[in-house]
Amino acid sequence: MDRLVNTVRPYAWGSTTAIPELLGVRPTGEPQAEMWMGAHPGAPSRVDRGTGPVALSEVIAADPEGELGADAVSLFGPRLPFLLKVLAAASPLSLQVHPDLEQAKEGYADEEERGVPADAPHRNYKDANHKPELICALTPFNGLCGFRDPNEAAELLAALEVDSLKPYVDILHAHPESHALREVLTAVLTADPEAMTETVRQAAAAAERLGALDGPHAPAYAAYASIAQHYPGDPGVIAAMLLNFVTLQPGEALYLGAGVPHAYLDGLGVEIMANSDNVLRCGLTPKHVDVPELLRIVRFESAAPAVLRPEADPSGEELYTTPIGEFRLSRHVLADGAAARPLPATGPQILLCASGEVSLRGADGELPLKRGESAFVPAGEEVVLGGDGTVFRATVTA
Repeated sequence: MDRLVNTVRPYAWGSTTAIPELLGVRPTGEPQAEMWMGAHPGAPSRVDRGTGPVALSEVIAADPEGELGADAVSLFGPRLPFLLKVLAAASPLSLQVHPDLEQAKEGYADEEERGVPADAPHRNYKDANHKPELICALTPFNGLCGFRDPNEAAELLAALEVDSLKPYVDILHAHPESHALREVLTAVLTADPEAMTETVRQAAAAAERLGALDGPHAPAYAAYASIAQHYPGDPGVIAAMLLNFVTLQPGEALYLGAGVPHAYLDGLGVEIMANSDNVLRCGLTPKHVDVPELLRIVRFESAAPAVLRPEADPSGEELYTTPIGEFRLSRHVLADGAAARPLPATGPQILLCASGEVSLRGADGELPLKRGESAFVPAGEEVVLGGDGTVFRATVTA
């Protein structure tokens, strides 16, 4: 087992205080958005096995089966198939969607064949993998996830009393669900920029007014008004109003599969995802928005957000159940004096201490972890978890 030294990414939307507080260090005053734990080539964690710090990606590349296990290599190739993060949002992230595995393979192959440079700003597919993800709240966490029922979306838009939104309201009422959502999203993202800027301005002012009133949709209106303050004139503000607003309480999680439009708004959470960089944006960003490709990827169907709560097994492990194999996220809530818990050794593991202090005991000794610290456990290595705190365990599905 190895203690991980991790990189914190300073994206502009990040909180200046949440990750430093988790790590017990002094804030720098700059945004600290994500702490990455894993072997992603963009910012791999580092380990030291006695010869100095080495990227975890290099350690795995030198002995994939020894570090990941033969089964994981057979299923997912010779690299760690997931990336674990602590995500700290102080302002909204971009509105985005991820392709499924077949779409990612097709899109990547097409752009490779057409010679689109890997670093081109209009490139959609950085790799040939899908990117399902799960966010688990450590604090109250706000986000947008999936389409609302078109009639409910129409009601929300109509209440704003903005003339330029009325055609969208009519479409949402008049068409079958998939056609209505597709037509409105297309119209929003392809509208005249100057006209859309004015529409967003009026809609934001109305949302701010409605968000200050009592009502079932007041939190959503307040969120839309806040989004507009960060992205004035962006068509994504109107697109966001088609989506479900959701607040996760600590310990609750949200699974985001392929084709589901979403955006994180604010809060601190533990995020796990398949190891991919494939993101198609729908707005709330100055980056490229490829509307035709986006329309091919988005699933135009409404559904209430599937908020997950951990399910405990007899060992005390609490699992967040998801339908994919690249990652499996669970947590252990340990009390002082409780019996230590052996952890299965079937696949590679990353363990993150989210609160308290815990320890890992293995054949080579003991590794203590304080709040915010993490460790990598290679496949086949048996460890026992003890202490007083909460630990998130990331691995692959057995």
